[in-house]
Amino acid sequence: MIRSLGGKIPVIDPTAFVSEAAYIVGDVEIGPRSSVWPGVVIRADAGKIKIGAGTNIQDNSTLHADADASIGDDVTIGHGVVCHARTIGNGCLLGNGSILNDGVVLGDRCLVSAGSVVTEDTVFEEESLIRGVPGKSLGKIREKHAEIMRSAAAFYINVIPRYEISGLGHTDIRSG
Repeated sequence: MIRSLGGKIPVIDPTAFVSEAAYIVGDVEIGPRSSVWPGVVIRADAGKIKIGAGTNIQDNSTLHADADASIGDDVTIGHGVVCHARTIGNGCLLGNGSILNDGVVLGDRCLVSAGSVVTEDTVFEEESLIRGVPGKSLGKIREKHAEIMRSAAAFYINVIPRYEISGLGHTDIRSG
């Protein structure tokens, strides 16, 4: 379901895929070749949420922010993620079930391990490997992490046509 709120209408690039079972409301912008999968909620009622190109937001994740928020290009947001972050840099991966609280800033190509909880206003430099409760940097990602992150983003871009052909996307996404 794609809904306007207070005169703010989600703007979704025509090449993006939005599952018929997703809920997007308010001041949301979704870039080219991005995908939003079943059960995702993106609620922009307190600030704009801008999602870049080639980003995938997987099943049952929730995105909300208390101020403007941006998610970069080629980001993978795993299953069941709660993202309240202010900035997610390009090429990041948020592992399944991770939680990023208000004001979090991730530089480019950061990896947040599954189940991690990143506390309010925490800032990580690019290529940080983040793990734990609370989430702490364990140093820089390795090449094996970078490859996983690149392949996850590419996989979701490449699977979009299969779902579109099957008629599983919104028919009203050209709402911008």
